[in-house]
This record gives sequence, C-alpha cells and structure tokens, in this order.
Amino acid sequence: MADRPRHIQIHSQATHQNGPTTSQVLAIITLLPVGATLLGLAGITFIGTVIGLAVTTPVFIIFSPVIVPAVLAIGLAVAGVMASGVFGISGLSSLSWLLTLFRQTAEAMPETVDAAKKRALDVASYAGQKTKEAGQTIQNKAARNDGKEGVPRTLAE
Repeated sequence: MADRPRHIQIHSQATHQNGPTTSQVLAIITLLPVGATLLGLAGITFIGTVIGLAVTTPVFIIFSPVIVPAVLAIGLAVAGVMASGVFGISGLSSLSWLLTLFRQTAEAMPETVDAAKKRALDVASYAGQKTKEAGQTIQNKAARNDGKEGVPRTLAE
C-alpha cells in the first residue's frame, strides 16, 4: 500500500513539443516591440539632445550674461541625456531577460520530457494494478454468488 502513489494527475497536453510554448510566443510578441520601441526612443532622445546642445552652445557664448536661460538649457540637456540612458537600459534589459528566458527553456526541455515519460509509465502501471484489483474483486463476488438462486448468470456459463 505504501508503494502506490496516492494522487495521480493526468494532463492531456503533450509536453514533448520541440517548438516554443504559448507563453514564450506571447513574451516574444510583447517584449520585442517594447524593447525596440524603447531603444528607438533612446536614440531619438539622444539625437535631439545633441542637436539641442549644438544649437544652444553659440547662444550661450553670445548671451553669456543671461545665466537663468543657460542653466535651464543645461538642465534640459542633462535631463535629455538621462532619459536617453533610461530608455536604452530599459530596452536592453528587456531583451536580455528574453534571451535568458530562451536559454533556460532550452536547457530544461530534456528534463521535462524525461519527467513526462516517467509520469506516463507510473500512470500506466498504476492503471494496470487497479484493473487487476477490479478483476479480482469481480471474480471473488462471482465465486461467492455461484449457485445462489436469483442471481443472474453470465453468458459465458
């Protein structure tokens, strides 16, 4: 009794697929455009910041007595460079996470297939054992009822 498993779950989905799973496909569909968009925003923001600095540098030299606009422009330039860096890091980290997900999935695939094979063998042996027990129970009941009246006989007799 102790060697029999108590709970067996049977999954109808095949676990030995060679292709990506649905969650992986959804991750690609979601993260690839997000990563590309963030990298694109990083590039556009950086280019805009460089152009802004190129335009405002001569203005700083000509109008050097006007400090407040200069500080404001420098602050905006720094904010632009930082925003560009944040967009770039966000895009690269999402692409890195996606690459890590694929590597882990590729490594875990053989173990998953072996576990599914082992589970299928366990389920088959458990079903065979239960079938034997049910047949034995039926034979015992038939032997007990043999010769009693009012009990229907089988067609084999």
